[in-house]
Amino acid sequence: MLGPPLAWMLIFYLAALAVLFVSAFWSIDAFTGKLTHAWTLTNFDTILHSSTYHQIAFRTIWMAVAVTLTDALIAFPFAYYMARVAPPRMRTILFVLVLLPLWSSYLARIYAWRLILNQDGALNWSLAKVGLPEQSWAFTNTAMWIVFSYIWLPFMILPVYAALERIPDSFIEASRDLGGRNWTTFRRVIVPLALPGLAAGSIFTFSLTLGDYITPTLVGNVDFIGNVIYRNVLGLTNNLPFAAAYATVPLIVMAVYLTLAKRLGAFEAL
Repeated sequence: MLGPPLAWMLIFYLAALAVLFVSAFWSIDAFTGKLTHAWTLTNFDTILHSSTYHQIAFRTIWMAVAVTLTDALIAFPFAYYMARVAPPRMRTILFVLVLLPLWSSYLARIYAWRLILNQDGALNWSLAKVGLPEQSWAFTNTAMWIVFSYIWLPFMILPVYAALERIPDSFIEASRDLGGRNWTTFRRVIVPLALPGLAAGSIFTFSLTLGDYITPTLVGNVDFIGNVIYRNVLGLTNNLPFAAAYATVPLIVMAVYLTLAKRLGAFEAL
C-alpha cells in the first residue's frame, strides 16, 4: 500500500529536487541567452561573494525566525486554554475561529492587511479617532512581520493544541501531589511535554515564511529569497540555473532546521 505514495515522492518530489540541484551547475550563454549544459560553479560563486544576496538571505531567515517565535508566544496560551480549560462547546467555537481564516483566499487576506496598514488605512483611521499618533508601518519589515504572523498562526496553534491535549491529567495531579506549584508544574511538566508540538508548528511557520514571495512583494516591497528565484525563473532575466542555485539556500536551511526539530520530537507531534 505504500508503493503509490512512495513512487509519487520519488518521481515528482525527489526527482524534481535532483534536477533542480543539477541545473544549478549549468549557465546561461551571455550572447544568445540559451541554456548551456556545461558544469560550472559560477552561480554558487556569485551567491557566495555577493553582499546583496547575503542580505536577502539574512532578511528572509531573520523574518522566518521572528514569525516563528511570535506565533509560538501567541499560540501557546491560546492552545492551552483550548486543550485544558475551555468546555467542549467553547472549544468547538475556538476551533472554528482558528480555521476560519484558512477558508478564505490567501491573497484576499494579504490585501485586507494592506488596507489596514496603509497610511490612510483602517489602523490610522482608528488611531486618529482616539487621538493617538499615526503609524508608518506600510511597506516595512514590521508590516511583513504582522502579516506573516497572522497568516501562519493557525499552523502553530493546531500542533500545540494536539500536544497539550495528549498530556495525561495524572501527570499534572502527580506534580501537585509532590508539592509542585502552578508555575513549577507548568515549567517542568507542561512545557517539556508540549515542546514537540511547538517544534512541529515551527516547521510550518518557518518553512512557509522562508519560501514566500507574495507577502514581501505586496506588503513589504522588499526582496526575499523567493522573490529572487521568481524573477530568475519567470522574470526578465530568465536565468534558471541561478534560480536553482539560490534555491539551494532555503533547502540547506530547512535541512538543518528539520534535523534540529526531529531531535525535539517534532515529527511525533505532527
